[in-house]
Amino acid sequence: MSQRVVLAYSGGLDTSVCIGWIAEATGAEVVAVAVDVGQGGESLDVIRKRALACGAVEAEVVDAKDEFAEEYCLPAIKANALYMDRYPLVSALSRPVIVKHLVAAARKHGADTVAHGCTGKGNDQVRFEAGIASLAPDLTCIAPVRDYAMTRDKAIAFAEENGLPIATSKKSPYSIDANVFGRAVETGFLEDIWNAPIEDIYEYTQNPADPRDADEVVITFDAGVPVAIDGRPVTVLQAIKELNERAGAQGVGRIDMVEDRLVGIKSREVYESPGGVTLIAAHQELENVTVERELARYKRQVEQRWSELVYDGLWFSPLKRALDGFVQEANQHVSGDIRMTLHGGRATVTGRRSDRSLYDFNLATYDTGDSFDQSLAKGFIDIFALSAKIAAKRDVAP
Repeated sequence: MSQRVVLAYSGGLDTSVCIGWIAEATGAEVVAVAVDVGQGGESLDVIRKRALACGAVEAEVVDAKDEFAEEYCLPAIKANALYMDRYPLVSALSRPVIVKHLVAAARKHGADTVAHGCTGKGNDQVRFEAGIASLAPDLTCIAPVRDYAMTRDKAIAFAEENGLPIATSKKSPYSIDANVFGRAVETGFLEDIWNAPIEDIYEYTQNPADPRDADEVVITFDAGVPVAIDGRPVTVLQAIKELNERAGAQGVGRIDMVEDRLVGIKSREVYESPGGVTLIAAHQELENVTVERELARYKRQVEQRWSELVYDGLWFSPLKRALDGFVQEANQHVSGDIRMTLHGGRATVTGRRSDRSLYDFNLATYDTGDSFDQSLAKGFIDIFALSAKIAAKRDVAP
């Protein structure tokens, strides 16, 4: 049997051309693998047939929406994962689940190489290849756009010359990546960071300035897992999808930022993640009620590092696995209800309740019934400030 290459296949122009391009460049047979993480668009069957029509010897399609929500989005929610304190890792979260299925397909079909359609300037090349190296260090990776100079004009010419059943015109000036957790938009006029985004670039969210009635929602968590919305049981995927609709209708989850890419350049990105932003905001607030102070302080450090590791493509790394254990332990008491008002582009918390709450009304109140012994405060302050006081006596000039 000739050498085989497993290709991460999206069904678009670039990866469709990659099938024949790889065959010509390497002499290998190409197995196309498409993974549905809730990106929408064409059906999996249409994509599978197109891959075969473009020359793939085998084509697999995987419905991974529930897997993506449960095993990748949920850990991000528990970790309050926001890269640079803003980006909910929309694209970064989908890459490891795709990698997992690429490796499985390589084993199944006897392939020794995995290919992807990433460029040499972005983060995704690292996410794919670092993930594959972690799961299957014996496999080789290739990227035709990067390794074989497969520019877009060459891809269009190749498709036309070979009669590939794929549209060769570029309808959108933007580069767009989408899944159920959100949507990422870059390039085009957005590359000038002084230009404001226009409404046409958004799909998951409505204009937050448009007049509309507010939407009140109650999200229930059990050990950090969203399990109900307004009292109705939901899966993680259902929670994300419903809040995409409801929060998106209120313009919640729009992010316009210049971020630090792993490859060392700054890049302007526009994101939409209405469900993700709402769930993380609700989860953070429930942690404020249920997680002990020192654990909460340390978890914020872990959250930042966890987010950086995932952004950098190290989902399967030893450190990420170790931090997962910490995040899981820290969420054991994060159970209860968070009430939010969705309106004007904001998801605002208006109520919290939990039978695991550490909030004690009698300790917090300033009214009759206060159980906090204020007489203890003076001695506590004397001890707490003692080292600073001693240093001040030495350092402050008489």
